[in-house]
Amino acid sequence: MLRHAEAAMGTVFSFAVRDAEPGHTGILGPALAELHHLDALFSPYLPHSQLSRLARGELTVRQCDPLVGEALEHCAAVAAETGGWFTARPAGRLDPSGWVKGWAIERASELLLAAGHLHHSVTGGGDVQTRGRAAPDRPWRVGIADPARADQLVAVLSESAPADGFAVATSGTAERGAHIMDPNTGTPARGLLSLTLIGPRLARTDAYATAAFAMGPLRALEWVTAKPGYEALAVLPDGRRLGTPGVARYLATEA
Repeated sequence: MLRHAEAAMGTVFSFAVRDAEPGHTGILGPALAELHHLDALFSPYLPHSQLSRLARGELTVRQCDPLVGEALEHCAAVAAETGGWFTARPAGRLDPSGWVKGWAIERASELLLAAGHLHHSVTGGGDVQTRGRAAPDRPWRVGIADPARADQLVAVLSESAPADGFAVATSGTAERGAHIMDPNTGTPARGLLSLTLIGPRLARTDAYATAAFAMGPLRALEWVTAKPGYEALAVLPDGRRLGTPGVARYLATEA
């Protein structure tokens, strides 16, 4: 098993590739290059990134790398799908990172898949895209941190049935405090401590998790329940844990 950690986008991306030997990091070249390319395009902190220049009006979308326009189109689509609970302009500032980070992980995974590495996981900022199996008889397992106790897990998730992998995204207050905005009020959403979403591919799963967190627990669970292919696990400020009807099939026997 090849394992590698790479700093990008203000976080650490971790790779686990089942069919590669330790030290053979050359196979990760295209995936790592993609992460750094997206970081250079979309960083809201780098003054010369295309996103920063676009936000200042120095560039138009058509003058940017085509990936910038593609990302903004995805953001608009997710905003429509979530009834406006997702936005690429939190607090009025252009910042599509609610889409871009999960998209970067998914794109890195797609590059590994295209190179023939059918069994791998890519993690960034606690969000995970898995493909295939961790071992022939063992699924990938994803631990969900307890937002109230840093050394504890809320649950361990896995896909027990044969599958083409799954994605897990968690939005919450554990690492960055109350940073997810309610787009209707412009104030931080406070109805949840964390919201974990499980889906097939990470870009949309991550964006949906951000939107669902902003919705608050009841609206979020109702919305996810009606979304085929997605399940959710929520942790409320009082410690209660609520989930969608199908989330139980992802819960491993022990946390």
